[in-house]
Amino acid sequence: MTMTVPLKARYYKADGKAGSARQLPTDLFDGVVNEQSLHAAVTAHLGNRRQGTASAKTRAEVRGGGRKPWRQKGTGRARVGTIRSPIWRGGGIVFPPTPRSYRTELPKKVRRLARRSAFNARAVEDRVIVLEDLQIEQPRTRELVKLLGKLGAGEQKVLLLTAGTRRPVYLSARNLPNVEVRAYGDESAYDVLWADLIVIEERALSGTEPEAAKGRPVKTEGDDA
Repeated sequence: MTMTVPLKARYYKADGKAGSARQLPTDLFDGVVNEQSLHAAVTAHLGNRRQGTASAKTRAEVRGGGRKPWRQKGTGRARVGTIRSPIWRGGGIVFPPTPRSYRTELPKKVRRLARRSAFNARAVEDRVIVLEDLQIEQPRTRELVKLLGKLGAGEQKVLLLTAGTRRPVYLSARNLPNVEVRAYGDESAYDVLWADLIVIEERALSGTEPEAAKGRPVKTEGDDA
């Protein structure tokens, strides 16, 4: 899908008062939504979060069953060779799960395309907000909740993107289950699609796309490092 008009976002001042809509930078919000890259990014993210420790035993690994339960013929019952057959209670499992890695590495270009596509998908739906500045110098959950209320977040899931690492903001949102805080450029396509509302600090959008988003892999849950 290609948009012919520049994408805009709602703008709010630091005190939560609404301002005039702002045009989003075209280096990230180009209006193109590539669904194939989004699917690949989300699938890889969810796969990387899996522990891969599920395990069960085959009939060869289950203890017992070394003796034939009864003779082959003459009993009137079905023939059977072991009590650890998969059709018996306590028997082995046919094609059981075994420990494995579900990790998937995506090419750098696919990750970047998926990230842009996720942002564009939310911008087209008017779910992107540009905030003048987050004036939170000390961890204050109440202040953050009040600000998000002024932005119309309500009970929506919110992704808050800050200009650089803002520990006070992170600590203020740590107890809020529907709010995630990331430094702008550290978010993944999954993070953007997870949220119902994207709130970005204006300073984060003032320059070109940060180097943090230009090629290095984004950490996801389940990553080793």
